[in-house]
Amino acid sequence: MEQQNPATEVPWRASFALAGPAGEPVDLQRTFRSHGLAALPPMRLDGETDALEATLPVKGYAPRTVQIRQDEPDFGLVSVAGPAPDTEEGERILRSVRHLLRLDEDLSPFYELTAGDPELAWVTRGAGRMIRGTSVFEEVVKTLCTTNCAWSATTRMIGALVEHLGEKAPGAPEMGPLGRTFPTPQAMTEAGEGFYKDVVRAGYRGRYMLALSSSVANGTLNLEALDVPAEELPDEELERRLLALPGVGPYAAAHVMMMLGRYSRLILDSWTRPTYARLAGRDAVPDAEIVERFSPYGRYAGLAFWLYLTRGWIEDPAT
Repeated sequence: MEQQNPATEVPWRASFALAGPAGEPVDLQRTFRSHGLAALPPMRLDGETDALEATLPVKGYAPRTVQIRQDEPDFGLVSVAGPAPDTEEGERILRSVRHLLRLDEDLSPFYELTAGDPELAWVTRGAGRMIRGTSVFEEVVKTLCTTNCAWSATTRMIGALVEHLGEKAPGAPEMGPLGRTFPTPQAMTEAGEGFYKDVVRAGYRGRYMLALSSSVANGTLNLEALDVPAEELPDEELERRLLALPGVGPYAAAHVMMMLGRYSRLILDSWTRPTYARLAGRDAVPDAEIVERFSPYGRYAGLAFWLYLTRGWIEDPAT
């Protein structure tokens, strides 16, 4: 991924501290693997280097593909493919990376809650940051691609959207989704119904994607206005607005809310329910009992539930 600049033969790199706003630790590998969508275009996990690759839009500049990896124990390192960015572009890239990794979110109140829970105290070592996309629009479309289908179908649909409608970054391959941004609402609108039927093979989701994209592109729907603090938009109202979107039900609303850093709802679906039951050593557990188990976490209940389920995604050397 790291490429030499033709003029200087020195790749552009920038380091950043792995710490939250209150100084809380950040486990970069658990952040990279915080949820499945983090492994799909325009992102990619490199298993050989334990790095995350992402192609990001950069305001005022062409998109850029970055690689993020661990540097020193308490620092991450960003490198950029293609020509070295100028100072302003480099600062914007680094801000985008910090946004992607959710480094601006203070998780210290959540860590205070988990510290006293024997089943979740491990998260205080830096788990809990959910990789996010570059827009609410991206989160909603990706979530629609996870509804009522196998993971292979989700991978196919998102891959096709990015490959055919995403904007290329310098050095992007001619074919495939790598090196391309997530498509804009305008690009998704202009693609037309046939694209969603024949290329994306989205089934019924195609009409939802097209309706959503058209509403955002023509200005009748402002999804980005949903990405505000709870003081400005309470969870109840955020959930109501999400449920009003085409194709969004309770599962999808809870999933998008988690991507926006709103964790009061639990994602209860065909994977989380049996996974919780298995970890609890039971055949099945009623939803009400699951909700009750994590109710002490209040606005962090959904995050606590998710981390309980996904601890095994990374081998923990401390156990």
